[in-house]
Amino acid sequence: MGSSMKIGIINGPNLNLLGSREPEIYGRDGFEAILSALQTRYPAHTFVYYQSNIEGELIDAVQDMALRQGCEGILLNAGGYTHTSVALHDAIKAVSVPVLEIHLSQVAAREEFRHTSLIGAACRGSIAGFGKDSYRLGVEALTSSL
Repeated sequence: MGSSMKIGIINGPNLNLLGSREPEIYGRDGFEAILSALQTRYPAHTFVYYQSNIEGELIDAVQDMALRQGCEGILLNAGGYTHTSVALHDAIKAVSVPVLEIHLSQVAAREEFRHTSLIGAACRGSIAGFGKDSYRLGVEALTSSL
């Protein structure tokens, strides 16, 4: 994949409220700050960002980034759809680019219903529990090991 990559980042429901929503779980930084830090840390890479609260739009974004925008990898934080969306699982399986499941919180330490990921089996790997660093670790995984 070379020294520079085009990386898609897709955030799902309620992640538009980062920084204000349950900061004790999700941190105090809005996603704009997280994206800016990634762009600063990895200037050779191009980041394409999308957020939606709507399941079908997330499916469209996976397809669009993989098939039309030329992203070489996708970091997907599907939020609550992680635990409910067979359709998102199928969209990930339908594209050939690696998709990594990203979570700010350690989902295994949270409510029981969050312990099952329907998208995880379709993803290349999962990173959870490192707050905003989960995205940085996702970039590292895409650029160094894939």
